[in-house]
Amino acid sequence: MNAQTQRLLCTGPVGMIECALDIPVASTAPRGLAVIAHPHPLFGGTMDNKVVQTMARALLQLGYSCVRFNFRGVGATEGSHADGLGECEDMLAVIAAHRAPNLPLVLAGFSFGAYVTTLAAEKLSGDDRAERLILVGPSTQRATPANVPANTLVIHGETDEVVPLSATLNWARPQQLPVVVMPGVGHFFHGQLTPLRDLIVRSWHAPHAPSQAHLQAPPLASPPSSR
Repeated sequence: MNAQTQRLLCTGPVGMIECALDIPVASTAPRGLAVIAHPHPLFGGTMDNKVVQTMARALLQLGYSCVRFNFRGVGATEGSHADGLGECEDMLAVIAAHRAPNLPLVLAGFSFGAYVTTLAAEKLSGDDRAERLILVGPSTQRATPANVPANTLVIHGETDEVVPLSATLNWARPQQLPVVVMPGVGHFFHGQLTPLRDLIVRSWHAPHAPSQAHLQAPPLASPPSSR
């Protein structure tokens, strides 16, 4: 992501996992650890996906150390695709490898990675639980994500051509989970990465969201790209 990004390997359930670590530039210690999962590996998803990097930039700005990682079978990560359950194990291994005792944890993911993030969050309990989740364009139409805490930040593009907004609202509605909708934005947030980053940063300072199931983000400063 930048010259300071550290490329690392950690041990996973089926071999080594390739990771990228970014540490906030500040005189104080990081406020926590964020682990970010990438979109579907069978459709070109990697930890260097632009939306994933944008999420990392937002969390770095908020003071978190950020770990992105490649799911099994991607890049230098060993193994092969495992339909989400194996990828959940990969994410849990990355968390265990990088988390310091008593360090707050944020879990985040884009598309398929958001689905996996919900599975990983469900596996953590007690003091190991994440303090918050960020789900961007979560994959909700083919597999059902796990239920998530009420303070989860869910962001979806209004014109998402891969995961219909209606599918995410149908998943969120029974949980009374707010969904922040970016008007006119597609699945890949083309031309809208900076507004996405800014939205995450602004939303972080208001963790107790209203209890309605559908919120709309403020209008964008410029017309979005369709792809």
